[in-house]
Amino acid sequence: MDLHQKIRTLPQQPGVYLYKNAEGEVIYVGKAKNLRSRVSSYLLKANQANAKTGTLMREAVDVDYIQVANNHEALALENNLIKQRKPRYNILLRDDKTYPYVKLTMGDRHPKVFVTRKLRKDGGQYFGPYFPGNLAYRIVDLIHRSFLIPSCKVDLNRYHPRPCLEYYIKRCSGPCVENLVTPEAYREAVRDVQLFLEGKEGELEGRLKQRMGEAAGNEQFELAAKMRDQLITLQELQAKQRIASTENEDADVFGFHFDKEMLAVAQFHMREGKIVDKRDFFWEDLQDVNFEMVAEEDDVSSADADVTSQQQSFSPTLFFSAFLKQLYLDQPYVPRQILVPVEFPDRVALTSALSEQSKRKVEILAPQRGDKRSLLDLAGTNAKQSYDQRFRTLQPSKKAIAEALQDALNLPEVPTRIECFDISHIQGAETVASMVVWENGDMKKADYRKFKLKTVTGVDDFASMHEILVRRYSKLQANNEPFPSLILIDGGLGQLHAAYAALESIGVTLQPLASIAKREEVIYVYGQEDDPVVLDRRSPVLHLVQRIRDESHRFAINYHRKRREMRDRDSELLQIPGVGPTTRKRLIEHFGSLRGIKAAGPDALTAVVNAATAKKIRAYFDGEREAAIDGNGVPVETETPPEFRILQ
Repeated sequence: MDLHQKIRTLPQQPGVYLYKNAEGEVIYVGKAKNLRSRVSSYLLKANQANAKTGTLMREAVDVDYIQVANNHEALALENNLIKQRKPRYNILLRDDKTYPYVKLTMGDRHPKVFVTRKLRKDGGQYFGPYFPGNLAYRIVDLIHRSFLIPSCKVDLNRYHPRPCLEYYIKRCSGPCVENLVTPEAYREAVRDVQLFLEGKEGELEGRLKQRMGEAAGNEQFELAAKMRDQLITLQELQAKQRIASTENEDADVFGFHFDKEMLAVAQFHMREGKIVDKRDFFWEDLQDVNFEMVAEEDDVSSADADVTSQQQSFSPTLFFSAFLKQLYLDQPYVPRQILVPVEFPDRVALTSALSEQSKRKVEILAPQRGDKRSLLDLAGTNAKQSYDQRFRTLQPSKKAIAEALQDALNLPEVPTRIECFDISHIQGAETVASMVVWENGDMKKADYRKFKLKTVTGVDDFASMHEILVRRYSKLQANNEPFPSLILIDGGLGQLHAAYAALESIGVTLQPLASIAKREEVIYVYGQEDDPVVLDRRSPVLHLVQRIRDESHRFAINYHRKRREMRDRDSELLQIPGVGPTTRKRLIEHFGSLRGIKAAGPDALTAVVNAATAKKIRAYFDGEREAAIDGNGVPVETETPPEFRILQ
């Protein structure tokens, strides 16, 4: 059955259709109220006259469909399939920033709390998203101080011999060590955190008052004082929330700028009537995307199709229809208002679906005048600025790049200092390490460090990385010096885990740590290795990380070469009978290098050493084994040893 025949057999019911190419890959996903009518419209000459539509239909050899009960189900299914299959001809959501959530790892024996930007079905509880992004970190810091629930990367499903620094500074109750905290007390603290994050302040306040009274009655005054401090913190937060709740509703505002098949979209987050943050989206090459079809009306007639074929290559109305579905469907939080610069197909259906999903009224508006239109114009201006920074010669500021790095790697603060490490050797010989430093936007060469391995022999990059980091950061600990905002490792997951093991061995568990793998240019952040950071090749953040990594590699290579030259110079000259350390030093100072000594004739050599030694040196380098005789008259092997022949 060819494609045309198969289309005629489609049901006249709501559903989702999937065009496939000759390899069976899904190349386009769409939805329809009437599958047969919608898919048949692609066969109209007026539609195929459009270059991109025609390209799709020339590549498509098959069409599959999934029938559903109604348009809402079709909307949700279309969104899921686009995200899963990533079809070539659909618009795909590409995000330069995601907002953080607070996660409770309820599947662990001792749950932890930390900030994450990835939502997973892993048994954990997620709260958020939080705007601005640093709010999530402030909340987690409050949980550390008030409830002593940790965020460390230590495995809490087993016990360890001693706690880390967080326990001693009273930011953790020490569940990693047996008997420091009882399971019952830890469960109580976790339940308090759940109530706090769920916004159930009244229930939490009652629990705290009851336990404070019990502690005071048992003369556990330190514990009672802790409960009192938690109550004060909770009451202060409630007061702030009551003030905030009297302000305006939450809204997201969108603007865009399109030029030369490249698109930038700016999203403002308004919370309580104030702009609290901005999010940027970019698409670099839209020449394959069929905007005429990404969010088409479900009951397109022939006349409608003729109009569609006349459209330009980029249609804002159709783009926003597809974009907002991917951005908001299945997300835990949707603002009450979404302001977009244009009307678009499916607005009513999407509004209904989001209201049903959020269990409250959600509005999608395209205002043409007034204050809300001014906000849309402002978002459009910001989108133009973002476009220029991304695609034109205008470069973002150092501060902007640092902030983008914080967002990309999920760092607790904007990085001000990064220390990057690399290992260099040849088949395990002369293994060295380098540390380079980036600080406040520039490389700080005065703080660069070189390391010669002391305990590792042979080829073992992981052990080498472990030794170097222990040496570096145990020294910082001993001198009470601050740690960097980020430790960056040149390597993959193996080097990353070796680095963390080194830090853990000296009691450091909360240090931000990442690695960048060669060739793939993928960034792994410790604690979220399952979700490596893959940045766009034009991203200034990627360029910064690459610059730091390349500098550490250059510095390590240069040091390794110097060490190798010193080894070659020392060891080879000392193989010659009659040449000791003093003679070797005189020869090097006179001729400048091993190469100069090799090129020197007997007369030149006798200007530095006696004639007998000069003859032995020439015999060694010329391969005249019988001419080199030791002090006892025994022939000396003057053939260059294999290891030196390789290096020459």
